[in-house]
Amino acid sequence: MLYHLFQYLEELNFPGAGMFQYITFRSACAIILSLIIATVIGKKVIRLLRRQQIGEEIRDLGLAGQMEKKGTPTMGGIIILLAILIPVLLFARLDNVYTQLMIISTVWLGCIGFADDYIKVFRKHKEGLKGRFKVIGQVGLGLIVGLTLYMSDDAVIRERVMPTEQGGVVTSVVDEGFVQADAQKVLTKDVKSTKTTIPFFKDNEFDYAWFTSFAGKYADFWGWLLFVVVTIFIITAVSNGANLTDGLDGLATGTSAIIGATLGILAYVSGNMVYADYLNIMYIPHSGELVVFISAFIGATIGFLWYNSYPAQVFMGDTGSLALGGIIAVFAIIIHKELLIPALCGVFLMENLSVVMQVSYFKYTKRKYGEGRRIFLMSPLHHHFQKKGIPEPKIVTRFWIIGIILAVVTIVTLKIR
Repeated sequence: MLYHLFQYLEELNFPGAGMFQYITFRSACAIILSLIIATVIGKKVIRLLRRQQIGEEIRDLGLAGQMEKKGTPTMGGIIILLAILIPVLLFARLDNVYTQLMIISTVWLGCIGFADDYIKVFRKHKEGLKGRFKVIGQVGLGLIVGLTLYMSDDAVIRERVMPTEQGGVVTSVVDEGFVQADAQKVLTKDVKSTKTTIPFFKDNEFDYAWFTSFAGKYADFWGWLLFVVVTIFIITAVSNGANLTDGLDGLATGTSAIIGATLGILAYVSGNMVYADYLNIMYIPHSGELVVFISAFIGATIGFLWYNSYPAQVFMGDTGSLALGGIIAVFAIIIHKELLIPALCGVFLMENLSVVMQVSYFKYTKRKYGEGRRIFLMSPLHHHFQKKGIPEPKIVTRFWIIGIILAVVTIVTLKIR
């Protein structure tokens, strides 16, 4: 919103208006404003939730310090959503298709999570929104994201072409929107592609259309169809993983902030032709604008930790956890880094797998031996360590450290070929 205003002011030679063309400046503004919103407005939201008696219902699972959390305000994810959306609407380019997708994803999953929390808190249904409705919502978002990337003319990647190939355009290797007289000139072409980034492969790229090469001239269409299916699966898996991880004070919030910072680095280098060319990675025109969004995301999660760290004054609820997971998934898909999610979101993956393994093994042993047996003392995984008597803050800190290690590994894999 302000970008377009300052663009007009720059034409009038208004002092300082030119700063708004820099993604780094607008990203800094976004992270500062999101921190202020999360900490200042967050306090008022918590007071409102307390007055409305919107407290968390706690089931006694025999965990240390668990019942002390009874009555802690929930639905604090509203704070995170406000701290993301307000800075983005102010500082991001709203005519950018990637920014539009991220706003839609945030609101979409925020509404699903809010409905779930509303049913739990006000309707007193412990199960909340039925699982099939959550899945329908996640599948719907996956379709929106996948089909938009397929149909939008702005969602392309820029590839170098040989002088003998047709359709090449002479392009300067400079940051988007800037001109440099002595910049390197290369021939490029903007193409719709199902390519994605994957470590250990040649050029770090893999094309979904490889699976559908048998379809001949329809290979590209079936490749995109496969891409949409993968998009749906990733959004569902990561949003549910974030939801499961939100079981200890600050765990999901801090882990999401670490993942967000890593995605911000990946988006910046992918959307900057100079760095993309230097690192020999996929260049995605206009994706650098996503750095403004992810900056607001980082500020919102860190700011929310002010109240969500141990002992928590507020819980994010499904309003926040589903949205955080969905944002991470959609962001990674947009910048063609979705196959790095198993490494980058390893904490979410461990939490997901621990539940799947626990339930599957329990059912299997019950059929075979007549009684169910468990792999872990309790799932998700963080409760297993609680049962072992490890203090909650120590578990959270160790999971954060694991998240940082996985983030570094994810970035390093870009150069492993």
